[in-house]
Amino acid sequence: MTAWKLPLIVAAITVPIVGSFLIAGPPAGFLAGALGVVVLLVVAARMRPMGPIGELPGDGRHHLLLVVASPIEEPSAVRQIRVAAGLEPGADTEVRVLAPARIGFLDRWASDVGQARDEAQRNLVATVAALAKDGIDAEARVGDEDFVQAVEDQLQTYPADEVVLVSADPDASEEAESAAAELGSRLRADFRHVVLGGE
Repeated sequence: MTAWKLPLIVAAITVPIVGSFLIAGPPAGFLAGALGVVVLLVVAARMRPMGPIGELPGDGRHHLLLVVASPIEEPSAVRQIRVAAGLEPGADTEVRVLAPARIGFLDRWASDVGQARDEAQRNLVATVAALAKDGIDAEARVGDEDFVQAVEDQLQTYPADEVVLVSADPDASEEAESAAAELGSRLRADFRHVVLGGE
């Protein structure tokens, strides 16, 4: 955090509290203080730790974590991924494909994740089949709906030396771009973002 941010944060917290005490008296001041504490707790609970993600494997083999936002079925898409990741059929590379379960707003509130997990499973089946057809064996996992959290979870049990996030043009949303920026800055492993059909 830069030096000027901390005094600004402290001022943003204390000025409304002191102002409430002076203008409306102690009850308003205590209410403003309590509201400030609640806001701080909510912000702190929602913040994600920003340290490095993952440990590098120590066995000398190439371990690739391939994160797919949508199913990869076209041979041209598989070729684009192979080139980006340097994958060769028959090479000593372990590949794990990860598909985040994309949960809708209402489903999240209803705790109904079954449909999202089924969709992620279908993405995985299509992607693993397309890779196998091209001579690349891979295992598959469904992950958290948040790209960064899904990668962080997987890297706790699967130490990869390379992570590739794959999105298609329609999926190259703000969310995928934001995840790519964060993963690029936090991962210990090499990272690439492949936009299918893009340059």
